[in-house]
Amino acid sequence: MNVKPYSAASARNREPILEQLRTFFADRRRVLEIGSGTGQHAVYFAAALPGLVWQTSDRAENLDGIRSWLHEAALPNTPDPIELDVTATWPDVRFDAVFSANTLHIMAWPEVQAMFAALRHVTMADARLAIYGPFNQDGRFSSDSNAAFDASLKSRVAHMGIRDAADVDALAAAAGFDLLDDIAMPANNRLRLWQRRIA
Repeated sequence: MNVKPYSAASARNREPILEQLRTFFADRRRVLEIGSGTGQHAVYFAAALPGLVWQTSDRAENLDGIRSWLHEAALPNTPDPIELDVTATWPDVRFDAVFSANTLHIMAWPEVQAMFAALRHVTMADARLAIYGPFNQDGRFSSDSNAAFDASLKSRVAHMGIRDAADVDALAAAAGFDLLDDIAMPANNRLRLWQRRIA
């Protein structure tokens, strides 16, 4: 029997994120979660938002852990996770919402660029995008703890690091998404919300 992976951070931040998604995703029908990690967010959000199909995705090595959470929860709105490497082939499906948490500082910057560039091909015309995690402002850390976290990331793998909000917004804008809100979250994180421009 597989032991389910567990993230204490996911358990801590799920309720503040859900509070915002209840409104932001209120009229959405199908969300793609990029980098579902353990799968904890998926089962928590899908249970609280039963009208929303929550499609998990991640790299191949994380799929079994996600499946363990999905299978135990046995929710009708959580299909099997899909393998997704942001620099490779994306699903041939359109979503009206996209969510990702604590991924941008893990990916290399070219991977972040690839992720945003692909969004226009997997989202519907009025899609909404929500990304949670730490962000820098004008090249500066928002707290001493974020500076220490960034140093810790870079000591592990050089390509990791907290991204600047303006740089991420530029990628979103190039993909057709306009920033709607930037919400302060616990532990010096942010939830940044975008809406795709209707051409």
